[in-house]
Amino acid sequence: MNFQRSIRVCSVLFLLFSLSIVSYAQGRRDDDRRQNEGRWEMLGTSHVDGRNDHDRITVNNRGMFRALQLGVRGGAIEFHRIVVHFENGQDSDLEVRDRIEDRGRTRTIDLPGDRRRIRSIEFWYSKERWRSRPSVNVWGMR
Repeated sequence: MNFQRSIRVCSVLFLLFSLSIVSYAQGRRDDDRRQNEGRWEMLGTSHVDGRNDHDRITVNNRGMFRALQLGVRGGAIEFHRIVVHFENGQDSDLEVRDRIEDRGRTRTIDLPGDRRRIRSIEFWYSKERWRSRPSVNVWGMR
């Protein structure tokens, strides 16, 4: 009878140990997923030349995104419109009428619907006289 009791105690301890390992691994997996969500990732850069009032950035990142943000370096740019082209063939026309100063960023621009893969981003802006060619950087939030 003492031997059977020892086997039961060992079985219960083994079960508790196994459950704790599984719950620890699941917690780590959720933490890794949360770290990837809500993280800004660079999607691309375009240099504004002043002759055109329209540029396109092709996105090579295969991640799924829920928001965008544009940053400007080298001079202020006044944006009028942004069109996001998704891999599933849909487009999202975003009205953005913001003047972004040098080294500034737009507000966080939420994308409609669920997170989706972005194929390219087009943006229209006002022509200005810049000393050098400003650049537009686009970040996406997972």
